[in-house]
Amino acid sequence: MENLKLCDSEYRFMSVVWEASPIKSGELVKLCKEKLGWKKSTTYTVIKKLSERGFLKNEDTIVSALVPQDKCQSVESDYFVERTFEGSLPRFIAAFLGGRTISEQEAEEIKRLIDAHKEG
Repeated sequence: MENLKLCDSEYRFMSVVWEASPIKSGELVKLCKEKLGWKKSTTYTVIKKLSERGFLKNEDTIVSALVPQDKCQSVESDYFVERTFEGSLPRFIAAFLGGRTISEQEAEEIKRLIDAHKEG
């Protein structure tokens, strides 16, 4: 799939799907009304659109996510860092932390993540 980018409403919809997948389309309509305030027609329109784009499978009224949530989150975060911080992860982290502090456990977890993703 070429484009894993979702607009805000599509991402909120996919969050409902990721949480409930696989789910009957009628049940998804009820969840979207409850969680997103959407009408039945809106939900079915988005199901069709995201199925055509390869995010979902709608087979025999069962809707399933084809793209994992972590993959979409990765694309979104890469786009955000590139657009907002010219691709600089250190600038992003500095801005994200701002004046707040993190716990020793959070610092250790971040160090482990960095070590796991180092080049070479």
